Amino acid sequence: MPVDKNGPQSVYSRLVELRSAPPHERADAARNRVAVLDAASRLFAAHGVDGVTMDAVAAAAGVGKGTVFRRFGDKAGLAVALLDERERALQEAVLFGPPPLGPGPSGDDGVSPGDRLAAFVDAYLDYALGHMDLLSMSENASPGARYRIGAYRFWHRHVALLLAAAGPGTDADALAHVVVAPLAAEHLRAMVTEVGRDRARAAVRAAATACGAAPPE
Repeated sequence: MPVDKNGPQSVYSRLVELRSAPPHERADAARNRVAVLDAASRLFAAHGVDGVTMDAVAAAAGVGKGTVFRRFGDKAGLAVALLDERERALQEAVLFGPPPLGPGPSGDDGVSPGDRLAAFVDAYLDYALGHMDLLSMSENASPGARYRIGAYRFWHRHVALLLAAAGPGTDADALAHVVVAPLAAEHLRAMVTEVGRDRARAAVRAAATACGAAPPE
């Protein structure tokens, strides 16, 4: 897909429909949700995800445990909800933020698709490495959970658009799955354990950049 020099915003507008949207809810439900998520965030930070029960979260939030279970289901549901705000912030930066991560206010900032891809991988690694336990729980709640969530579709589509712009004629949709695969929480955890954060980050970034620079066959 050729780069639209007159308005890359038109490319990014295709992602808007995949963006996470905040839920619409009653005022009392919203208050309970905020209380539960604040309590879960504090407890997870203090004791680790595995060291916190849903009963403890309910007690710390000052709500009945039935409220927590009905709203979030289990700790994986809590993890998804806690990550949602952080994912929305990153999505907003991708769609509307300054370059190189976003398209900039005019949409014609001169940043190459390859540089924008590298910026996305850097930003996503900051997010993933900072919330490894929660992200792992969210992505592994059930077989294939990572690929069913809306966030994965957003990240995949964003990368596919960049790859298509970098190399018209490539199978961007397929290649985007290859780029996004190393960003899975369990894969990152294994890499960090084996080679450390700095080497893991550098390797994932190098692989993504190579995909963005690969000429079409």
